[in-house]
Amino acid sequence: MSAHLTITKPGISAITDLGRTRGGRVGQLTGGALDQYSAKVANTLVAAPETAPLLEIVALDFAAVTSTDLLVAVTGAPADITVQGVPMPQWEPFLWPARTELAVTGMRVGVRVYIAVHGTVEAPNLLGSCAPDSVLGFSGPLQRGDRVGVRPDTLLLDHQYFGIPVFRVGAPVPTFGERWTIPVTDGPDRDQFGASAGRLCRGTFTVGPNSNHIGLRLSPGKGAALPVREASGEILSRGVPIGAVEVPAGNELLVLHRGRGVTAGYPVLAVVTSVGLSRLGQARPGQSVTFVRTSVADAVAEARAQQLQIDRLRQRLSAVLETHGLRPAS
Repeated sequence: MSAHLTITKPGISAITDLGRTRGGRVGQLTGGALDQYSAKVANTLVAAPETAPLLEIVALDFAAVTSTDLLVAVTGAPADITVQGVPMPQWEPFLWPARTELAVTGMRVGVRVYIAVHGTVEAPNLLGSCAPDSVLGFSGPLQRGDRVGVRPDTLLLDHQYFGIPVFRVGAPVPTFGERWTIPVTDGPDRDQFGASAGRLCRGTFTVGPNSNHIGLRLSPGKGAALPVREASGEILSRGVPIGAVEVPAGNELLVLHRGRGVTAGYPVLAVVTSVGLSRLGQARPGQSVTFVRTSVADAVAEARAQQLQIDRLRQRLSAVLETHGLRPAS
């Protein structure tokens, strides 16, 4: 291994990507970055493909030392980003010089941060993705002392004397807060809840401490009540989508995320949209979630509009690189 990152403070971190988009058809977990939007923008800011491997850091402080100069971008939840103690921006590319330590500390409001590299982050693949799979024991969290191989492209975009970034491309930064508004479409079992189905979008729910990449557990807040299933028949185990809002017996909702199994047997009241899933990927335990009912057509339009933002960002970045006689990674 020539160029590499040495992990000095792993926190809870792993190498991931956008997941196994075709894995469900063969019973394989999808996995991948829970905040897909932040991951896509991070890779876009360093002229890497959206699907390229990158680092995902969850909640705790993280640090690593690079053996070579790298152009990197850090997106996701607001946090303090430093290189050798010098503050660095989020949602903008910057130079990470060789033999210096990049640290992510004080993560707040959200719960996941992404670090992307201009070049290639080396990682093993399973069914076309490097995303960890805890069921199969594939890949897993980074440990102190681990070396992550990188193959950087030659790209220096800081002023050689003043250290001023040569460009700022204006990445669209999502809103982070203590409350999350999550759009949902109707689930296949909505009719089984009768008039009480509307309770989902009339109350506020709280993210529980046992939430993780498999799913979020939400309990009703003050004045809120769970929908009640009126049908009494048994639901057989069946395929369920990422984002399924399930209503099991008890006093909580389950929202399945990218680590969910491909089958389940609870009634599915609603399905979180792709835009809403990225927001839920940043929801911390104790924060509030409010659901908003939307149509499939509007959910698709919102997802396309978000992707268009990323595409325009990539176009602006490509124009900047071309002025330096460089080309984005393919």
